[in-house]
Amino acid sequence: MKNQMVDLRNHLFAALEALHDQDKPMEIERAKAIADVGRVLVETAKVEVAFLNVTGGDGTGFIESTPALPGPRS
Repeated sequence: MKNQMVDLRNHLFAALEALHDQDKPMEIERAKAIADVGRVLVETAKVEVAFLNVTGGDGTGFIESTPALPGPRS
């Protein structure tokens, strides 16, 4: 999959940094639009998680999954 949740985080943090740019801050309306799109993507991720909980599927890859941590050593 091309875009993942980590990409969304990166874009949102980039927008936050651009808002704080003293020389050329991002326009408020543009930042609001980015935040709105981010909210929609987070909501779709929540739906995907709920779907996976019900079906036990593998997901789309939008939400990164990491292998379980190894158990305690004996």
